[in-house]
Amino acid sequence: MPVPHVAQRAAVASECDHRAVRLWLYLVAALVFAMIVVGGATRLTDSGLSITEWQPLLGAIPPLSEAQWQAAFAKYKEIPQYQLVNKGMSIDEFQLIYWWEWAHRFLGRFIGIAFALPLLLFWAMRRLPKGMPLRLSGVLALGAVQGFVGWYMVKSGLVDRIDVSPYRLALHLSVAMLILAAVVWLAFDLRTDRGSVRLRTVTAGQKRLAAVLLGLVLVQSLLGALVAGLNAGLTYNTWPLMDGKLVPDGLGTLSPWYLNLFENITTVQFNHRVMAYAIGVLALVQLVRLAQSADDEKLVRSALLLVLGVFAQAALGVWTLLAVVPLWLGLAHQAGAAVVLILAVRHAHLMIRAPAVHEAPVSGYPASPSMS
Repeated sequence: MPVPHVAQRAAVASECDHRAVRLWLYLVAALVFAMIVVGGATRLTDSGLSITEWQPLLGAIPPLSEAQWQAAFAKYKEIPQYQLVNKGMSIDEFQLIYWWEWAHRFLGRFIGIAFALPLLLFWAMRRLPKGMPLRLSGVLALGAVQGFVGWYMVKSGLVDRIDVSPYRLALHLSVAMLILAAVVWLAFDLRTDRGSVRLRTVTAGQKRLAAVLLGLVLVQSLLGALVAGLNAGLTYNTWPLMDGKLVPDGLGTLSPWYLNLFENITTVQFNHRVMAYAIGVLALVQLVRLAQSADDEKLVRSALLLVLGVFAQAALGVWTLLAVVPLWLGLAHQAGAAVVLILAVRHAHLMIRAPAVHEAPVSGYPASPSMS
């Protein structure tokens, strides 16, 4: 009969569409990952204020003549960072920090194009699964917001500061991490091997813990951005003690009390450490529980990868702290944060999409076979 053949061809075409869209999203995720690393380099080299204007279109063209370089340098000389920190720097030194910031902005523009144009093409060709266009449009809108947030951050350092606001820096990095998590999640939604997950022994509590771990990894990124914004990594360069104590003095010296969470260098670094410990413990708990109960090794391996990623990132963070944040270690630590986020997204996706005990299978997933 011809009908089954038609249905089979339609299924093959749908699978090909899913694969093409998924590969595109993986490419976008790789670009966002690179953007996070380049953003870290921009911060660590104090390059973020070298371009004092926001020109979404014309700003893609760097200075091309000596006169244009001198004009850009003259604008930089007007801000406090030059006058109080870099006064007397040469044009060659200025060009070095300028290129870091230009690369960061150019990569942001490139990501926008690499996301928007294929999205429009896939949409016009009707190759996006049902519901996906709206979710992808939301990610595109979040990317546009990120462009405004980036300028909002830079603007904070052009008048009364020698660097950007830690609050705005934290917001900027948090949005970047959200974009990365969203893109990776949507790519995982398009995997063709989803049906191989047949866990009958995943509990609702294990699902919740996977979601909590993902949320805590995002919060830890926010705390790390506050550490960076306050240069808190340049203090208390010992581990596991801070100033000779597990719980250092000075955690609540600011008033009102909540300012300590965001502006007290001691408190911010302490919170970042404690959150790392908490994530490590919870990730281990999840691994042990799954190893004892799960009947599919895929989830156990996912939990194991997350544990390994979390502990490797923690070790890298300690190394970075003890070495007083050299450029390459600072970049490695920021890249590690993005890797841990991807591992947390993958684990949460597998867990949440898997059927739980005494629950009906999630839509789109086959029912688990009965167990005798």
